[in-house]
Amino acid sequence: MGPRRLLSLLCCLPLLAGCENEGTAYLIQGKDESIALLREQRWFWSDKVTQFLVVSRMPTCLRRYEIRPGTTASVKVEVFEYGDRVWALRQGRNWYLVGTQSCQFQRWEEAPLEPPGALVGTFTRKDG
Repeated sequence: MGPRRLLSLLCCLPLLAGCENEGTAYLIQGKDESIALLREQRWFWSDKVTQFLVVSRMPTCLRRYEIRPGTTASVKVEVFEYGDRVWALRQGRNWYLVGTQSCQFQRWEEAPLEPPGALVGTFTRKDG
């Protein structure tokens, strides 16, 4: 690699440093069954963050679903028990139903005003 190319690559590093690319999981039955929230900031100049829920129950299924975008300043997705291997997730005014039995997902258009079950976890940013 020539010095000019190396210098161009080094100049691009600060542009990438501002991007967010992170994830965390809510473990249900150890490491083999979980719901994960992935967040990807594609451009450092935008505060928009693309978000995905990854539903897994290994070794039978693993699927990724896109949910409403978020911002770099705010992360809050609450997880509620809804039934046998079914979870309700609330992201602001948006609700999703997730089934870990066979990695099912759906937007819950007519969600109730009150949470459907016990709050079991929250995806949120802690200490920056």
